[in-house]
Amino acid sequence: MNNSINWILIITGAVAIVGEVILGAVTGFDLALLGLSLAVGGAIGLAFGSAEVGLFSAGAFAFIYLAFLRRRVRSKLTGPNRATNVDAVIGKRGMVTEPIAPHGAGMVKVGDELWRAELAEKGDGVAAIPPGATVVVDSVEGVTLRVRTGT
Repeated sequence: MNNSINWILIITGAVAIVGEVILGAVTGFDLALLGLSLAVGGAIGLAFGSAEVGLFSAGAFAFIYLAFLRRRVRSKLTGPNRATNVDAVIGKRGMVTEPIAPHGAGMVKVGDELWRAELAEKGDGVAAIPPGATVVVDSVEGVTLRVRTGT
């Protein structure tokens, strides 16, 4: 009887791990790690020939994961939110390579990339930005950057 409880722990743990694989990341890796806790607890119980040791160790591993490691595992899985693609250039500085007229477009180099650029503020009192000037990207519309003079 002692070994049957340990085998139930191992099988239940294996089913939980397989369930995590089938479901994907829906459970946030919790099902796999709790399944691992059950399986390892059952294996320890088999090694000691005791159902009590198996149940206690499975419960202890599950508690340790839920109480201390879950937040850390979740933060590693999600990672920081970073701007990607064209949103990554917003706020960056660039250098004008072709003049940007008040009512026209020029070219700006941001990092290693050349972009079509227009002034973010348009109007009669706005001056053109000459080549070599530093600009800051305010927004992106399609493949055109909206820029303002950088300080």
